[in-house]
Order: sequence, then structure tokens, then C-alpha cells
Amino acid sequence: MSSPVLLTCVVSAMVAGLHAASPGSEDVRVQPEFTRSLRAVSPRFLSVALDASLLWTQSLDLLRSQKLITLARGLSPGYLRFGGTGADFILFEPNDHSFLPQEYGWKYPNTQGDCLNTISFEKEEYLTYLLALQAPIILKEEFQQDFKNITISERSVDILHGFANCAGLHLIFGLNALLRKNHAWDSSNAQKLLQYCASRDYNMSWELGNEPNSFRKKAHIKIRGTQLGEDFEHLYSLLHTFRIFNHTGLYGPDIGQPGKRATVTLLKGFLKTGGKVLDAVTWHHYYVNGRNASLKDFLSPQVLDSLMLKINQIFEVASKIVPDKKVWLGETSSAFGGGAPDLSDKYVAGFMWLDKLGLSAKLGIDVVIRQALFGAGFYQLVDRTLDPLPDYWLSLIYKKLVGTKVLNVSAVHRDAASNGTLRVYMHCTNPNSQIYQKGSVTMFALNLSDQDKRILLCCSLFNKTVQFLLQPGDSEEGLYSQSVQLNGELLKMVDRKTLPTIKGKAIQPGSPIILPAHSYAFYVVQDAKAPACQ
Repeated sequence: MSSPVLLTCVVSAMVAGLHAASPGSEDVRVQPEFTRSLRAVSPRFLSVALDASLLWTQSLDLLRSQKLITLARGLSPGYLRFGGTGADFILFEPNDHSFLPQEYGWKYPNTQGDCLNTISFEKEEYLTYLLALQAPIILKEEFQQDFKNITISERSVDILHGFANCAGLHLIFGLNALLRKNHAWDSSNAQKLLQYCASRDYNMSWELGNEPNSFRKKAHIKIRGTQLGEDFEHLYSLLHTFRIFNHTGLYGPDIGQPGKRATVTLLKGFLKTGGKVLDAVTWHHYYVNGRNASLKDFLSPQVLDSLMLKINQIFEVASKIVPDKKVWLGETSSAFGGGAPDLSDKYVAGFMWLDKLGLSAKLGIDVVIRQALFGAGFYQLVDRTLDPLPDYWLSLIYKKLVGTKVLNVSAVHRDAASNGTLRVYMHCTNPNSQIYQKGSVTMFALNLSDQDKRILLCCSLFNKTVQFLLQPGDSEEGLYSQSVQLNGELLKMVDRKTLPTIKGKAIQPGSPIILPAHSYAFYVVQDAKAPACQ
């Protein structure tokens, strides 16, 4: 039976629809369900990754940038995954003193939350210059499957953990699964790393291997799912030999998205032998190939809908074998292969990112880890000069406004031909905002069409709605803009230690919600009084 609130919303939306629509706009009726939530996601739902290729470009010292620490802190609470393809070529070198910490203004972070000593602006500029030079080489080598082993020192581990700790993120470290002895995982190098991290009292979690379904392609090794499950059991036992890791997180198998039957077969075998030691089942997803993606792909309802099929495929397997386990998107972005040039780092990428966050939460994904915070490629949140890109600002606003409780909502288009071009999601408002009262809801919507959308949302009931409209910062560049405006004001850092205040714009009582063509926005309905959010 429909709730009274839902019925009233529908009636009021129909009445509002009798009024003349804005010229050139389309009316879309939005139907929310407020009496109960669909589910709750993790407080760390939106998380970020760092690619292990940062070791190849010698860019890890950029984690000591005050600017980058400030930007990362804006996305807490969350996980910081250190992994990717390069993680399976990393060897830990426990006594690598090639860099003397004192020479670089380095101090060990302590267990009380002491932060890193930051680098100078001059050194930051030099390191970003080096990254810009080396990033194309890294992308080319990954495309050619030309991978080289690289060591990670104690100092690099300290920097990683210190950065995560300082930013309010929980570090997940991806261990090398390609080290083998008689087909089984050789854990001797991992044990040295665990011993070091335990000696430093580092509270962190673990993965083993990255996209094992592609091991043959990148390392000429084929590992059965059942064997990988046994490897995880071995890692689980090893972790429990250290007091600090008795309650650590263990995540895997980080398979690529389902498509080929072999990938699903690997997942099934893995979960049957190793599923019980996991804290969450992880898999990866990208919509398109970054080398041939088009603007049309980034605005296509059909492309965005394809995620639903992949999520359902993963849940179909996991629910049968490990029904009690959470499912995470352990690595994800718009386009694989480092992202799509001039698309994945522009305003238009926000449509894929925001829809992925909305659809993933609605369908039951507990955590979504964005590839990547910064580094080589085009899909990062922060560019190579450490300036935030549109998807960073989108993520920051999401963190501030969207709570963990997921509500059911649907959008009904008057014109069947445009069905799916307005995509709407709704959560209880983040209670940590301390601005909005209990019972508030946050709706976020994407308009994929070249026509304005007039959203009919319980107009007679709600008179306290605050809008956060995101549009291209450069009107000439449009969808290709690398900056973004919030309610007409350009978003930028105040200084290296300060993010801007995120301010909404009150919609006049009785006024319709107009979402412009090719834009996305958040709306906090303060007087929703949703029972699910009380």
C-alpha cells in the first residue's frame, strides 16, 4: 500500500503539472517513498584510490603536499585503496635507507594521529613537473602490458599510512599476488611488510591481487579461483599472527567486471574456498574504453543503465555462495585504460560518476572506491598540478549532503521518448551536516538531455528546499570545462589549507525545481519530515 506522503506527493505533482511549464522544458514527476529506507550503505561509501604506479613515477612524496592533504581530508570518512595493476609488481624492501628521512624534513607519524611534515611549495612544483613528464610513459607501458617490478621502502609505507591517517581515511594496501611457489602464493615478502606495519602499530586493511582474471595477459600466469581462495585463507591466517591485525579488513578478489564466463567462473571458485575470510567481495567496473569513448557515451542513458546488469550479475553469484558478505565496487571510474582524454577529467564526467553513486547505493553496493585521487591518467579527481577537477567538487558536495540511508524514488516522464534522461536518487540527508533537521532528505538529479527539466516534487508540501546546482565553470568550454560553478559561483580553494564553504540556494516556496539541460544538482528538502530519516 502506498504511504499517505507518497499519495499526496503524486497528487500535488499532478496539480503542479497543470500550470504552464517553462518554455522549452519538460515536466517530470518524481515519486519518493519516505516511510522506510531501502537499505543503509557504509559511512565510507564514497572512497578513493591511489594507483601503485605512483611508485614508478616517484610521485609518492606528493602525498606530503598540504594542498593534497586538504583535498583528501574533504572526502573523509572514507577508505584509501593503494592498489591497481602495479600492486602485483611491488616488492617490499624492509631496510631500504636510500632516502634519509631527516634530509627530507620527514618524521614518523605516531599512533596518536600526528600528521606528515609537508613539503615546500617549490618541491611540490618540481614533483608535479616530473609527474607530468612521466605520466604519458606510464599510460603507454600499461597499454603495452609492459610492467616492471619495483620496490616499496619503509619510508614509502610510512608516507602512505601517514597521508591516510592525516586525511581521515583508512588505508587498504594491495599485496602482490603474482609471487608464486608451486602454484600457491609465496607470502614471504608480504610477511616482512606485515611485520614492519605491525611494529609501527599501523591500523590498516589488506587486499591480495588486482584483477586476477587478467593475470595471464599481464604476467603470463593463470590462477584458478579455488587456488586464489586458498591464498586468501593463507593471508587471513598470517594476519592473525599479529595482534594489531586480528580485526583488520580483508577484501577481494578485485576481479574485473563480469562479461566473459571465465571471470564469473573464477569468482565462483574463489568465493567457495576463500569467501568466508572476506569482509567484503570486491569487483571493478568501467563503462567504456578510454581510447575510443565519445561525448555521446557520457550522456547515454543506455550506457549508464549497463551498470545495473553488471551489479546484478555480481549479486547473483555472491548471494548464493556468501549471502552474508557486503559487496563493494573496489575500483571504478568512467573509462578504463587510464580514462578518456578530454572527457574523464571534464565536467561531463560528472554524469557517469553521480549516476554510479546513486545506482550503486540503490542496488545494494556498500562502498564505491573511485580510481583515482590523483596520478597518471585522465580519471583522477585532482589534476597533475593538484588542482581539484569537477568530479572532486561533485564528490565533496555528495559527502556533505548525502547520508547513508537510501530511499526509493522514481521519475515519470510525460514523453516516453525522453524516458531515462532525467535520473533521480534520494537519501536521508547527512546528519553530520548539523545544518538540516532530522527528517530532511537529499535528492540528486542528472539531466542528460538538451532540454530543461521541470521537476514536480510534492510542490504543495515542501517549502524549504535548498538547491546545489553544478554547471560548467567555463561557459565557452561547456561540457568540456575543467572547472565547475555552484549556483553560479566558481568553486575553488580559498588557500592551500582551506576548502570553500559549500552554500546552497533556497528555492522560493511554491517555485518549481528547474534542472537546466546537461546539468546535475543536489536538493535538500528540509521539511520533508520523512519517517525513514527521523
